[in-house]
Amino acid sequence: MVGRLDRWLDGAWNSGLCSCPSLEPDDLWAKALATAPAAGEGGGRSETDVADFRRRLTLLCASLKEEAALSNLGRTIAHGQLTRVIRQRLRLGALWLRRPQLAQTPLAPPIIVVGQMRGGTTRVHRLLAADPAHAATRFCDSWHPLPPTRLDLRPLWTGLSLAVARRVDPWLDTIHPFGATRPDEELGWLAAALDHCAYEAQWRIPAYTAWSEDADPAPVYAEFARLLATDAATRANAALPRVLKVPQFAEDLPALLREFPAARVVVARRAHEDVVASAVSLVANQMALQSDKVDLAWIEAECRRKVLLREARMEEALDTFAGPLAEVDFAALDDDWEGEMARAYRALGLPLTPAALAAMRREQGRAARQPHTAHAASYRRFSRRSLRA
Repeated sequence: MVGRLDRWLDGAWNSGLCSCPSLEPDDLWAKALATAPAAGEGGGRSETDVADFRRRLTLLCASLKEEAALSNLGRTIAHGQLTRVIRQRLRLGALWLRRPQLAQTPLAPPIIVVGQMRGGTTRVHRLLAADPAHAATRFCDSWHPLPPTRLDLRPLWTGLSLAVARRVDPWLDTIHPFGATRPDEELGWLAAALDHCAYEAQWRIPAYTAWSEDADPAPVYAEFARLLATDAATRANAALPRVLKVPQFAEDLPALLREFPAARVVVARRAHEDVVASAVSLVANQMALQSDKVDLAWIEAECRRKVLLREARMEEALDTFAGPLAEVDFAALDDDWEGEMARAYRALGLPLTPAALAAMRREQGRAARQPHTAHAASYRRFSRRSLRA
């Protein structure tokens, strides 16, 4: 299907049926401004925040054009993603100009799950999120954070988007268990501020990744905090501890803890070789959809580098963290997840109530029935076929 879409786009552009989508920052801004207010760029944001986003967009577009080797489909997806991000940013800023209190909603101290991508953070996050004493971010709200004016149609549109994505990418739910209204990571909020994490997993953009890794992430997490406050006000759950999770947190933990100094932290641990193998399969899958030039050896080397970088930065931040801290081991969750979660709750100073345990058991049952449980076997088959090829 991806091949057919790519060839159809090539024919459509060559015939003049539609134009090749631009990856020039000015063109993306102009398209977003056609349906979003220019005044929203600065709404609720400092001059530093505004300048950081502009700089990120310029550098990301340069990497896409010079390094990513995008296919026709990949270029179309990139154009659509970045236009949507700009339009969404302008509309959110306009909302904060009208209702500044949304971005300043007082919040209960969150519970932050940190760890490597493919390191078991999703499992830990969803067990914690199942506890009725906690709040969590819905998948649809992560990627569509603008609050509804009337009916909340975000679950519907997100469900339709997932249906299309599953048709194009049959491995989607094997890699990560999705659901429009399921608790999920706040990856969409980091992508909305043009942090590199969501983009380096689908495009080969080493120059942008290197710049973003060295840049001060404070503007990204200032936007993240505004989005969290707005979501909590919209969902009326600001009084509950929000369970937050994005693997990028391991890389940026000091900046995140500056925004939420009273947070509790849960560290998910998994053997590095298992993390790398799983991460390679995810990134290869995403890149293969959007580029005809995917280098598996480069992906593996980059995944190994990222694991070491995130581990070093996370450990450095945790060395000076004095708040409640728990560690959860991936293998221990497999052996005795109830015992491991009980130990984590004790370390965090939280009560593990019968209602929480019952909800966790339901979540475990649901997870056991999903395609994600077959990911390891799928990856091994993929690896064998790749080696034979």
